[in-house]
Amino acid sequence: MTKKKTFVLRINPEMMEAIEKWASDDFRSINGQLEWIIYNALKQAKRIKNQGGEN
Repeated sequence: MTKKKTFVLRINPEMMEAIEKWASDDFRSINGQLEWIIYNALKQAKRIKNQGGEN
């Protein structure tokens, strides 16, 4: 199992509401949605290599 690091995130209520709805629409948890958003941003900025064979 992959070890994950925890941290506190401060976010304005409007952004949180949008993330909650997006997560629900994609059948993900809020945490899973945030991980997905961050991963895709890192990949697009070429700051991280593709993992799990994703393109």
